[in-house]
Amino acid sequence: MSKARILVTRRWPEQVEAVLAERFDTTFNRDDRPMEQLALADALSRYDAVLPTVSDRLPAALFEGPKLSAKIIGNYGVGYNHIDVAAASAKGVVVTNTPGVLTDCTADIAMTLLLSVARRAGEGERQVRSDTWSGWRPTHMIGTKVTGKTLGIIGFGRIGKALAKRCHFGFDMDVVFYNRSRVDSAVAMQYGARQLNSIEEVLAAADFVSLHCPGGGENSNLINAARLSAMKPTAFLINTARGDVIDETALIAALSNGKIAGAGLDVYAAEPHVPERLLAMDNVVLLPHLGSATAETRTAMGMKVVDNVTAFFEGREPPNRVA
Repeated sequence: MSKARILVTRRWPEQVEAVLAERFDTTFNRDDRPMEQLALADALSRYDAVLPTVSDRLPAALFEGPKLSAKIIGNYGVGYNHIDVAAASAKGVVVTNTPGVLTDCTADIAMTLLLSVARRAGEGERQVRSDTWSGWRPTHMIGTKVTGKTLGIIGFGRIGKALAKRCHFGFDMDVVFYNRSRVDSAVAMQYGARQLNSIEEVLAAADFVSLHCPGGGENSNLINAARLSAMKPTAFLINTARGDVIDETALIAALSNGKIAGAGLDVYAAEPHVPERLLAMDNVVLLPHLGSATAETRTAMGMKVVDNVTAFFEGREPPNRVA
């Protein structure tokens, strides 16, 4: 029996690539450059499975070709708003993702951003590296104390809970959150958190707001000018979710006008492009989408894709099917 033909759109950890090469007739993107839309469309017409990442865009048009051969999209990542899941499903293409394995590492990056923007760590490091630091003085680079403050979380899933745990038990923070569905109060209390009824209530109460909700659809520009105005002028916004959850133009205006104190961002609306005005702001900490970037997590993500695709081609239900 011939092996399924699979295309991997970017370089993956060596251990995962070795397993894919053993189990399938696998083509790797050795240049590790983003694939153009025409190349992705061609892949969908020639391979049994395509394994994309969040840097690949698979809109509805790619699934409309007459020679669609792909039977499964094994997405490397939890979020899948870069894939038109409805269009894929309409053509009988299964879509899977990789939940559960990047929770702690993404929460760690959210915590890193929160601490860095509060204590002006990015600014400080740039001063030291540029040899412009003139020495300690009482008024130099005064930041914001984190311990004892209020954290607001938008989206109380795995990562939101993990961040709440770090902030409440590690930094004695009061934690409030908004979640689309009700969370049992006993469960919330395990993380030192309490649920509020609206996003606006969370924004008004919080000294730090951290976003942990899916991108795309109704969450696109979820944090807009009106909601930024609902935040305290001393508050900070943290985003490790998806870039399109924030209206970046509104965020730049809020930061420029002092509507909020600062932001820590790991994701952007048009990655890898980052708006120039954000790049120029000292009250913003910017990371290159590092949420899951540990050896352990990236390997675990890849092995989840392997498990999903293996199950599919063995006639079993993929464990992480989303469509």
